[in-house]
Amino acid sequence: QVQLVESGGGLVQAGGSLRLSCAASGSTFSGSRMGWFRQAPGKEREFVATISWGGDSTYYADFVKGRFTISRDNAKNTVYLQMNSLNPEDTAVYYCNIVFSTTTGWAPATNYWGQGTQVTVSS
Repeated sequence: QVQLVESGGGLVQAGGSLRLSCAASGSTFSGSRMGWFRQAPGKEREFVATISWGGDSTYYADFVKGRFTISRDNAKNTVYLQMNSLNPEDTAVYYCNIVFSTTTGWAPATNYWGQGTQVTVSS
């Protein structure tokens, strides 16, 4: 059974930083490429970043390149998203999931979504 628990969100001023965590169940996490997605109010959920099982392959959406860093600790079944230089456009609920590549980018591999973690950036 899939279990994904996101945490670490909060309210931060523009230019600030946050570190998000995603704790995954063993059957979900083991051997899987993981990723972060986000959904802002009134908008569709969008891809943010992904990391391979070994951590040697990462990809980012253009709007976060140079500001966000994805990492993982396989011993802890946890994926992280370090977010720096935050701006109000980053305000959204952030989710993690297993991901796979498509012809147009990256997509979630399961229909299961955790509760997400709210990130709010004030100007």
